[in-house]
Amino acid sequence: STANVSEDDAPNRYSRTERATYSRYSRDANSSGSSLPSNTLEKKIEELERELAKERQENARLMKMTQDKEELIGKLKEEIDLLNR
Repeated sequence: STANVSEDDAPNRYSRTERATYSRYSRDANSSGSSLPSNTLEKKIEELERELAKERQENARLMKMTQDKEELIGKLKEEIDLLNR
């Protein structure tokens, strides 16, 4: 059941990351003026996409670590129960 909770939270984390990325991008675009060349915008989009991919990879790594630790906790609880009997 813990895996389902993590999966349900995943879209919220991504959307929060994307919102933060978008707001940062919007500030950069507004501060530079609206006449940015499309080449500059394309480079910025590519940079943001790479950053997003890295964040998603890190998120997946952390989710895997959490799942592994939850499994270990479950095994240790079972072992404690056996020892208590």
